[in-house]
Amino acid sequence: MNKKLLLSIPAITIAMSLHAMAERVIVGNFSTGDLNGWEPKSFKGETHYTLTDNRGNKVLKAESNNSASGMVREIKIDLKQTPFLHWSWKTEDVFEDVNERTKEGDDYPARVYVVFSGGLFFWKTRAINYVWSSNQPLGSSWPNAFTSNARMIAVESGNAKTGEWINERRNVLADFRQLFHEEPGSVDAIAIMTDTDNSGQSAISWYGDIWFSSK
Repeated sequence: MNKKLLLSIPAITIAMSLHAMAERVIVGNFSTGDLNGWEPKSFKGETHYTLTDNRGNKVLKAESNNSASGMVREIKIDLKQTPFLHWSWKTEDVFEDVNERTKEGDDYPARVYVVFSGGLFFWKTRAINYVWSSNQPLGSSWPNAFTSNARMIAVESGNAKTGEWINERRNVLADFRQLFHEEPGSVDAIAIMTDTDNSGQSAISWYGDIWFSSK
């Protein structure tokens, strides 16, 4: 912004604008058809992610058949300013006969990752997975079957709400402290993933907008 123009704006206006910027950080703006900054990440096969209309709103649809790939956006988030993560999602169904605490059952119809930097200590990279669990108790948490640096939280569980849009809100800073018993590094990336490769099943889910807020 031009310095003269900046000086001409009342200080209170600048303060209000900066406060508004700090209150919300948009990560996924799917409702406007915007996928800028999101990149595919494949582990096994390909989950298909497409923008689609759902009851008059644009959302991101995920279709997985014995596959595991996600969509990742690298973005820095200061949890001291905006600790609350918001998103909405819907899934068609959950999985049968899976033990999500094992490698063979580490599949979820819908999940949202928050990835934290370990700085120079790459082995300290951490991740929280907010998952729609097939059978774990609602609100429960457990280590990921493949790495102890990732923790899972069952934000939704079972098929009681399948077919419904659910709005979620989590205090990521508080969750990190509780799960890892330390202060987090910076948030480096957000990812979404619908995966079915370990159980060999299939899933269809939808994701709405994703953002962080100060409250």
